[in-house]
Amino acid sequence: MKPATMLPRIACLASALLLAACATPDQPAPQKPAAPTLAQVMSEADAAARAGQYERAMTLLQRGGASYPADKAPWLQMAQMKFDRGQYGDAIGHALEALERDPDDKVANSIVAVSGLRLSGKALADLSRQNNLNGSLRSEAQDLAKLLRASIGEDVLVPPAKRPLAAGKRAATSGSGSAAAKGAAAPGSTADPFSGLK
Repeated sequence: MKPATMLPRIACLASALLLAACATPDQPAPQKPAAPTLAQVMSEADAAARAGQYERAMTLLQRGGASYPADKAPWLQMAQMKFDRGQYGDAIGHALEALERDPDDKVANSIVAVSGLRLSGKALADLSRQNNLNGSLRSEAQDLAKLLRASIGEDVLVPPAKRPLAAGKRAATSGSGSAAAKGAAAPGSTADPFSGLK
């Protein structure tokens, strides 16, 4: 064969190979599974929590919080789960995250308030047990108790159980004795200002 006829044949063969390569169908790229919706994440976390898989539920909720950063639902659910387990510090942290997304959320505000009170109550009980509740700390605790009483509109945070009066005592408390009884029951007249908190 002559070299002049060989060159067109090679060009024709190369063209045929290129056309054959172009004609093969493209292999579809492997598709990533679609990210679960927030509703799916919350449902799966709820199912895990009901099944007693607490850590798995928390992991799912944390992933949901990362995938949907503007939504308060995962943070609120984590706060509720921590609160239910008595982990009040963590509950406050998660509830504050929910409040960043919705400052008016009543459940998150309630978790922060009640968790804070329970932590404070435990700390005050520990200090009281150690007999170190005095001075400025004692006055701060008294101020807090006054604020709590004012916010719920009650003179005593936890009212004592009322006992029925005996017939003889009813007669003794009528008349001038009732003013003395009222004076004895006035707030702040007891020796222990925290007696209403017990």
